[in-house]
Amino acid sequence: MKVLFIVPYPKEGASNRVRIETYIPILKKQGIKCLIRPFISSAFYRILYEKGYYIPKIIHFILSTLNRMLDVVRALFYDMIFIHREAYPLGVAFFEKIFCAMGKPIIFDFDDAIYLPATSEQNPEIERFKNPEKIKDIISISKAVIVGNEYLADYAKQFNENVKIIPTSVETDYFRSCPRRQGSKKIVIGWIGSRTTEKFLRILKNVFPMLNKKYDNKVEYHFIGADYKDEHLHNVVNKVWSLENERDFLSEFDIGIMPMPDNEWTKGKCAYKALLYMSMAIPVVASPVGVNKKIIKDGYNGFLAVTGEEWVNKISRLIENSNLRKNFGVEGRKMVESTYSIKANYSKLLHVLEVLYANR
Repeated sequence: MKVLFIVPYPKEGASNRVRIETYIPILKKQGIKCLIRPFISSAFYRILYEKGYYIPKIIHFILSTLNRMLDVVRALFYDMIFIHREAYPLGVAFFEKIFCAMGKPIIFDFDDAIYLPATSEQNPEIERFKNPEKIKDIISISKAVIVGNEYLADYAKQFNENVKIIPTSVETDYFRSCPRRQGSKKIVIGWIGSRTTEKFLRILKNVFPMLNKKYDNKVEYHFIGADYKDEHLHNVVNKVWSLENERDFLSEFDIGIMPMPDNEWTKGKCAYKALLYMSMAIPVVASPVGVNKKIIKDGYNGFLAVTGEEWVNKISRLIENSNLRKNFGVEGRKMVESTYSIKANYSKLLHVLEVLYANR
């Protein structure tokens, strides 16, 4: 069996890294030949979410388009095409329909509500050329559709009967509990994300000063992948995310937070931040939105919080009680290992591939 994986990002992009690339070694051991073809290169990705860089972005985009055209030729030598999110970021489902016309079975995978209009503060000029309406077309021409949660499955089932749920999963052999840093008495409240989700931290703009007032110099905030600025906070440490340092940065957290607004977009999220924290036995406090409500059992393996008062009270309980932090960490790790780990879910992906291959 030979599978061509068409993905939007290089390995630095969390979406296809956790949905696709972590499974590749296991699939290869099963005798499956895999080739991953990202649209965006690593060099392009480094500037993609930065403001400006217009000329380099245009050049990279042209080169990426040419490479995607070459993928049509590559597809001739593969048994099926696995598309994550979309083959091309602009316009209609052009490449997907070409693959379909070639007689290649398509498996379509998505882990966000990408059928909804979205905006980008870093690249607003591009938004007018995007077409989220094409997602239903891609779903309808696919032989199988894989989604990250039930909310996305309900949407996909409107256009395709063969929809499977494979939750976004964590490589628990790599992201695992490790000793917290030594030599600091401060409790680190941490968050990991990107420039596109950094705005969610503003939900807690009044919570952070309240915690500071309550605990003085006993807490510190580490924000990975963000550039969070607040003139009233003196204890914020912003860190540039990198694949190499991700696990080390996470290991510094005593408490992991995941604030989110409750809207149609966030209901489609797959709770990867929370799963990362839990896999490393970091107690989590999160907004009760989407999958968060399923994986976090309030008061048992983490906390759910809505109001500012709830956020302050529940984070305070974790700051003050190291045993509670430890217990939540243990139970969170168990949850991820049993239900949201690569080991727990790889057989589901393998089954989809084998069935489609047999019926192609």
